[in-house]
Amino acid sequence: MSKELFRKNLLSYFSEFKKAIATDKDEWTVKGFIDVYKNIYTISLDTKVVSKIIELLLFPIIAEFASKHDYDIILAQHQNHYPDITFINENNEKIAVDIKTTYVKTDTMVNKFTLGTFTGYFRDRNNSKNITYPYNDYSAHYVLGIIYHRNEEIIDENKKYSLDELENIVSVIKNFDFILQEKWKIASDKPGSGNTKNIGSITNIEDLKNGDGTFSKLGEEVFNDYWSNFLTSDMARAIDSPIPYKNVNEYLNWEKRIIKS
Repeated sequence: MSKELFRKNLLSYFSEFKKAIATDKDEWTVKGFIDVYKNIYTISLDTKVVSKIIELLLFPIIAEFASKHDYDIILAQHQNHYPDITFINENNEKIAVDIKTTYVKTDTMVNKFTLGTFTGYFRDRNNSKNITYPYNDYSAHYVLGIIYHRNEEIIDENKKYSLDELENIVSVIKNFDFILQEKWKIASDKPGSGNTKNIGSITNIEDLKNGDGTFSKLGEEVFNDYWSNFLTSDMARAIDSPIPYKNVNEYLNWEKRIIKS
């Protein structure tokens, strides 16, 4: 399976993705949740809720793409398993696609994506724990990213609407954009948010679209080695070890010392 051809073919579906989640005015097609009494309740800006609903909206199109191009697809069996979708061709070659969403913070920057763990299956690449197939079985690891703007209008999450008022409900997100890049091409040298052991992405929108991440010129092997040896302060403390590096420049100096020794 050519990963470049896979990417080219999936990129051609971006217009279909847009139709599935956005109106002609580029507002979210989803207005809220409806109950059996036909009351509609607005959706909060909770990123996990927004992300899951977007995934559900995109999946029929992704399934159509897979069928047209003769891929079998396997979905992650659990929420914390990687990847969201595994594509398999007739030769049993596999490509991983993780669906990620984030929101725009400024004209040029977004809140960073989290790109999966840098421990567990990422380091032990023949391990099948929390991953559909061992990491080494995949020929490529793609991120399908959805970028959106939060609506700045005041939204009353306690209000309920009738179906007749559907057009009056403000969409909580709008102005969608999409990226499709290999994980290593949009990765930064910093972990994701909080104290999680996840790889963080770069945040510049154009760099995300172009795949111009921290490791894009250094190569995938450097990305893999950097994150396979990266230690948080908690990880270093647990093994009574100093932190070898905190950024890519320190890593390159650390790597040179290792090679010399």
